[in-house]
Amino acid sequence: MDTKQARSIYEIELPKLDGKPAQLSEYAGKVVLAVNVASRCGFTPQYAGLQALNERYSDRGFVVLGFPCNQFFNQEPGDAEKIQEFCSVNYGVTFPLFSKLDVKGGHQHPLYEILSEAADGSGKAGNVKWNFEKFLVGRDGHVVRRFRSKVVPEDPQLIEAIESQL
Repeated sequence: MDTKQARSIYEIELPKLDGKPAQLSEYAGKVVLAVNVASRCGFTPQYAGLQALNERYSDRGFVVLGFPCNQFFNQEPGDAEKIQEFCSVNYGVTFPLFSKLDVKGGHQHPLYEILSEAADGSGKAGNVKWNFEKFLVGRDGHVVRRFRSKVVPEDPQLIEAIESQL
C-alpha cells in the first residue's frame, strides 16, 4: 500500500457548515461516504439519494458527509445559511454538511489531498473532476472506493460497496 494512501481522513479538522470546528475523528469507526456537493449543478438531485442512503444505513454505522464546493462554474455560490436552507427545504438533508472548501488546485483542502489519491473504477486518481464525486471510506478512515459524479447514490455498485463495508 502506498504510504500516502495510508493517511486517514480522521486526521482532518475543518468547520461544519455553521462555522463550528469539527474533527472527522468523530466519525471514526463508521463507514463514510464523502461527497463534494453543490446546489446549482445538474447532479444536485443526487442530494435526495444521498439522504436516502444516510437514512437507510445510519443504524449500521454509516454516514454521508457533504462538502460544499464552488469550484465548478460557481455552482455553489451561497453562504452557509443559504446552503443549509436549500438542502433542508428541497431535499430534507439531515446528514452533516461542512464549510465550503476547495477540492482541487492550489488551495485544495487537506481532506481532498487524501481523498483524491484514490483511484476510480477505471484506475484514475487525481483531481476531482466535478461536483458529487463520492469517496467511500472504511471504518479505519481510509478510502475504499471512489465513484465519479455520474454514479448515482442508487447505483448497485455503490450500494454493494457500502454494504461490503458495513
